[in-house]
Amino acid sequence: MTGQNTIIQSKGVVRSVNGQIAEVEIETDNFPNLYEILTCPQDPKIIMEVFSEDKDSILCLVLSSPDKLFRGMEVVGTGTDLKVPVGKAVLGRVIDLFGIARDKGKPIPPPPQTDRVSIYSKAPSLNIVKTGYELLQTGIKAIDFLTPIQRGGKVGFVGGAGVGKTILLTELLHNITQQKEVYSIFAGVGERIREGQELYQRLGESGVLNKTIIILGQMNENAAVRYRVALAAAAQAEYFRDVAKTDVLFFIDNIFRFVQAGAEVATLLGTIPSEQAYQATLQTEISSLEDRLIPTENGTITSFQNIYVPADEITDAGVSAIMSLLDTSIVLSRSVAQKGMYPPIDLLQSTSATLTKAFLGEEHFKALTQFQQLLANYNQLSHIVAIVGESELSPENRTLYNRTKKIINYLTQPFFMTETQSGKKGVSVPKDTTVKDIVMILSGSLDNIPTDKFMNIGSLADAKIT
Repeated sequence: MTGQNTIIQSKGVVRSVNGQIAEVEIETDNFPNLYEILTCPQDPKIIMEVFSEDKDSILCLVLSSPDKLFRGMEVVGTGTDLKVPVGKAVLGRVIDLFGIARDKGKPIPPPPQTDRVSIYSKAPSLNIVKTGYELLQTGIKAIDFLTPIQRGGKVGFVGGAGVGKTILLTELLHNITQQKEVYSIFAGVGERIREGQELYQRLGESGVLNKTIIILGQMNENAAVRYRVALAAAAQAEYFRDVAKTDVLFFIDNIFRFVQAGAEVATLLGTIPSEQAYQATLQTEISSLEDRLIPTENGTITSFQNIYVPADEITDAGVSAIMSLLDTSIVLSRSVAQKGMYPPIDLLQSTSATLTKAFLGEEHFKALTQFQQLLANYNQLSHIVAIVGESELSPENRTLYNRTKKIINYLTQPFFMTETQSGKKGVSVPKDTTVKDIVMILSGSLDNIPTDKFMNIGSLADAKIT
């Protein structure tokens, strides 16, 4: 560290180890700083992070394997916190929390060839936060029409296991990165190793890997590593926004696993739990991450976050804490997925802060309002249809019922990310085309077309319905 040679290293010894938590007794007068990295002079692969301190000892998160620790082990401070490589040199690579390449490619060059930044930073001050009314087109009809995404906003995909959150997230990454010159950061937090491998292959095949950085801390990693990977990914996104002064897409799969890892760490620390056994600091931890992912005058970070819902219980305290900080919540329904309708979006529970004329424009806002009215009526009529059949509806209700069903079917589409599984070529539909098609269905000019013709198509023109 240039110009800081007079700094005296803090030294100590390990007194106890409890899973990923180590208690270290400090033997020098100078205590290490919060988040400072400690290591062992005899084994530099040992990495511990200062988490809290007491009178003469500190508690550390063990980021390396705890198996190498033992009582009486000598440790020293490094004088710095954890830093990750950032910038264009890391694009197209898969790295771990420590910046080590995990894609069998060349090692990431050390500084000064590659910039490294701390995984910790404060949220930008309010006077440089910049928001606007620009929408980010995804090419996914259901999202662009029902829950449009604000450039620089926060989007959550909420659902239980196996409803297609990861597929939808990677489809968005593919579509948006293909449309415009934008960089993407993908954080795999506590997810399956297989999914990380599949993501790497899919992005490579679709040609967007060279504009993406993938940082992984998967389910086989200890809780302390999973707890910090999301922060490391946020530092990557901040670098592109603040230094490169460009827009960036931030994808995290799965933000709930970040909360879960924090709960595991809190349990090992012996802290008193809060609601539903979550850590008492739950809201603070989520807020400190989310507050970093905001648009400024330098550039925007648009974040897409998968939110696992344990036991499909959407009122779970961890899920609610995350959703309270989002601009758009897209709820994925298991019952819709079981019908083979993708994306399996719950049309009634999904919400967005962009559903105003200022964002949508007159035509889109009018069509959406009309569809929402029809949808409420459709849900009431569907109970009658389930009992006595569609033929018992009045002619007017039958027409409105079928018209709504056509729009619901139209909002499905084949994905680029599932071409090999479904055998159907993926499609991307511009938002204006989606709105015009739905206006046409609402007008009644397509009432004579069977409803199943609208399933899994792109635009009406591409499906040769108009």
